[in-house]
Amino acid sequence: MPSQGTIGDRVRGLRLSRRMSQAQLAGPDLSDSYVSLIESGKRTPTPVVARLLAERLGCTTEFLLHGIEPRQRIDTELGLRHAELELQHGDPSVAAERFGEIVKVAGEENAMLAAHARLGRARSLEAQGKVGPAVEAFERLRREAAAHPERLADLPLTVALSRCYQRAGDTLRAHDLASYALTQVNHLALTQGEIAIDLASALVETEGGRPQSPGLSYVRHILAVNGVPAAVNRTSEIHSLWQASIAAAEGEDSALAVRLADDAIATGRPARMAFRLAGIALEWARLTVSIGDTSFEEVYELATAASGVFAAFTEKAGEHAGSLVVLARLQLSGGNPDNAVSLARSALDTLAGQSGPIAATAHLVLAQASLTRGEGDVVPRLDTAKGLLDALRSERSNPDREVARAWRELGDLYGRGGVGEDQTNAYRRALEAAGVRDTMVGMTVDSTLVR
Repeated sequence: MPSQGTIGDRVRGLRLSRRMSQAQLAGPDLSDSYVSLIESGKRTPTPVVARLLAERLGCTTEFLLHGIEPRQRIDTELGLRHAELELQHGDPSVAAERFGEIVKVAGEENAMLAAHARLGRARSLEAQGKVGPAVEAFERLRREAAAHPERLADLPLTVALSRCYQRAGDTLRAHDLASYALTQVNHLALTQGEIAIDLASALVETEGGRPQSPGLSYVRHILAVNGVPAAVNRTSEIHSLWQASIAAAEGEDSALAVRLADDAIATGRPARMAFRLAGIALEWARLTVSIGDTSFEEVYELATAASGVFAAFTEKAGEHAGSLVVLARLQLSGGNPDNAVSLARSALDTLAGQSGPIAATAHLVLAQASLTRGEGDVVPRLDTAKGLLDALRSERSNPDREVARAWRELGDLYGRGGVGEDQTNAYRRALEAAGVRDTMVGMTVDSTLVR
């Protein structure tokens, strides 16, 4: 059965395969000129006319309108859901492949399904850390949304692009996109749901150097409205529903398979929202250490709630360790170095020997606490942090603000420890990690680059 092209192409292809004239297809209800206009693409049949034509052509209305049979469509919808589950609870690289396969199956005649599959693939690329390809994919989708707003919404794509550009080191483009998205969200008075929370997550990064900006005011409002909800670990339930959906699909019960997949996605949503809000709260807490315009109790309560969210999930050990480092920093800013040391050591224990910027930052907190208490083990701790950051140089070629901040702080602490040469080198490495290359001797880092 022909399935390519437009509705008009399918009407004409089916009519010719049935050896019918336009007048025969029109029958007593339509004119042959109207059928001709439909076939040429100059008219789109109403639902009533589409049903009438489908009956005479011996196909389903679904096929005539979308180029796909109901069973094919539900199988494609199921594929989208399973790919989404793979993205959220499995392997993003596998999810990208599955979304790509759906794009091929859906084709241009099923533009809505294809667009959603392309969006899923872009999100999968981002989840893998492939920021450049993700930006290209999101930019293409944004152009498609401008041309076909019935397929895709522009606002979520704008937020995603802001997030990606920020990670790629293009802070100006990220800021412009986030500001545009904020204007749209304020117009909608939107403070809850995934779009609002995703925007707050982007703004807390892009507006970090602008303490009085409308963006950070919006972030503060999002945290006030939503808080950081407790998250229950329902991972086993999600995977059980997911496997049941796969089994139902293998038994050719596609409708049940879709229902089970929807249940699995819905079951994971509260935790996903809690993770995002926890991440916003931790970044907000980190900013307040330098901004200092929020009460210690308020910020510490938010950061503690965020840490509790990650602590409930063994697969979030890295995020949990990072939250303990934020809490340690807050304790340092509050004049409690002993509590800071305890929290930093707990972070290292949580990481269980894993290297990375979080482990390096934990050692920086220990070094800063030693300086505060006047102890003599500062430089060895700084050298440990330096070794951990050095190990990341070959692993991370893209700009990385977290690593840049760690190098900058290391430089500050080397300076306080009187090690000038290591201080200069650390500042250079901060610039490199932020995506800046410069050979000027003695150059230090503008704090807005790596804040």
